[in-house]
Order: sequence, then C-alpha cells, then structure tokens
Amino acid sequence: MVVRFWGTRGSIPVAMTAAQVQRKLVAALTRAAGRPLDTPQKIREFVERELDFPVSHTFGGNSSCVQIDGGGREYLLCDLGSGVRVFGNHVQAAHGPSGHTFHVLMSHPHWDHVMGFPFFMPAYTEGNRIRIYGCHPRLSEVFRRQNAAPFFPVEYTRMSATIEFVQLEPERDYEINGARVRAKLQRHGGDSYGYRIEQHGKVVVYSTDSEHKQDDPAEVMGFVEFFKTADLVIFDSQYSLADAISIKEDWGHSSNVVGVELCQLARAKRLCLYHHEPIFDDERIAALLDETRRLEEITRADHRVEVTAAWDGLEIAL
Repeated sequence: MVVRFWGTRGSIPVAMTAAQVQRKLVAALTRAAGRPLDTPQKIREFVERELDFPVSHTFGGNSSCVQIDGGGREYLLCDLGSGVRVFGNHVQAAHGPSGHTFHVLMSHPHWDHVMGFPFFMPAYTEGNRIRIYGCHPRLSEVFRRQNAAPFFPVEYTRMSATIEFVQLEPERDYEINGARVRAKLQRHGGDSYGYRIEQHGKVVVYSTDSEHKQDDPAEVMGFVEFFKTADLVIFDSQYSLADAISIKEDWGHSSNVVGVELCQLARAKRLCLYHHEPIFDDERIAALLDETRRLEEITRADHRVEVTAAWDGLEIAL
C-alpha cells in the first residue's frame, strides 16, 4: 500500500503569503552564501540535503484529501477537500480523461471536506464512475446543493460521470476496492467517522475531525482498539492540548499529545499529524512535529511510534 496526501489542511485552504515566500528565500540564500553552487545539480543537492524542511519545502495548503493506493486500477480516496482538484488533474494528465473508477470514503460533509468536488474534473467526463461512501444520511443532497445556485455556477446535473452514493453503517466491515473497510463514529459537530482500511496485510487508519475525551476510559479504549497495531494512523492534531481542553473544547478536534498516547496504547507503528491548523505557517508545523517526536520519546515504554507530519505531496509506502 502507498498513501498519498493531496490535501492536509484543516477548516479552510490556505496559501503562503509573499512575506512567507520571501522569508524562505532569505533563509536559503543566507545558508548558501560562499558556497560554489554554480550548477542546477549542486543547487538541488544543497536544497535537498542542507536546508531544513520549512525552508526548502512547504506543508501546503489544500484541505483534506488522501489516496490509499493498493495497487489496483481503481482509486480509493478519503474525503474530497480542495486537494482532490490536484488529484483529479494528475489522474487525467497521467492516464487520460475517462475510464476511471473512484471510491471515496467521506468522514463527514463539512465544507472543507467536500469543497473540492465541484473542481474535480473527472466528475465532468462521461465514462468515469464515482462511488461516494459515508455513514451520514442524505449525503447526496450535500453534493447536489453545493453544485447549485447561488453557491456554484455549474449544476450537479452537468456532471457527466456516473455518480453513486453508498450508505455505510459504523462498526461493520465492508469490502471496497479490494480493501476491508470499517467506519467508527467520532466526536465532532454533526458527527464524523474514521475509517480503518486493511489490505495486503497492512492497516491504515484515517481519523480526522475527531475530539477525544481522555476522561472517558470506554471512549479511549474504543479508539485504542480501532487503531490497534495499525501501520499508519492519520490523526487530527489541529489544536494544542491546552487549547483542546480549554478555549476550544467541544470544537471537534484533537491534539498531537492525544495522538501519541492513543498510538502508544494501540501499538501502532506510525502516527501522521494531519488536518493542520490554518493559521500555522511551515515553521510552526515543523516545530509541532519536533515537539511531538520528543514527547513520544520521553513517554515511550517498550514500543516506538514513528511520528511524521503530513504535507501536500507526501507519499508513505507501507
């Protein structure tokens, strides 16, 4: 399995400002001063090997969209945030405009998780098939209303692909695109559902937009079981722990601290911080990642959890 991240921001897409771009350039050129970087190859090697990630890269700004690639001809996605626009353009450029089948697991229908669909070009091409799965009732109504006046100028009926909606029940196993998939109810405004996806002996858990009440042992152990021995847990870490239990309590999101604790208890192999706070710049997210890795190290007992942070374009092979 290969997991590809096409959108990793929470709540709303964001873009780097001119000042942020300039700050990266100044930092890179300062580091490069006096070095014989006189060829593109030398420059590329310098950028890749000697610059810190928040200087040489960006975590990106598209909202939630993750691809789970099990090696088949059809596609499996989690959520349809603005990142799905980039994904759709990639598929059409690489493999042609039609003849594709897409399976989409929807965590919930909040705007940042559906807003990319009107810009998903395969939906407008006859010969493509899109199956949208979710536990929320009336899911089709959400997509039809989004592609309607006054919200969008192109009506849903103008989408030429075959689009189907499949109602799922939580805590029940389904076979979707060759994978075993199980949904779990999560604490979030209007409800959200995480997904445990098993294929080829590997397990990916997609758990975004979920608030965890650590004072409820039954709830904690329910998620420990859901995350159990997963190869990768994609986890909502939008807030700091202090915010999550104070001014942003009941806002429906979690923290890096809770992610570490749950993954350690579940003996998951890797934790991926996800649904990044839109006001955080690249430096702040990188600092959060460093902090999380230190936390995992000092709280570790006999099981190590590898910690990373999602960025638009990241690929994780399992």
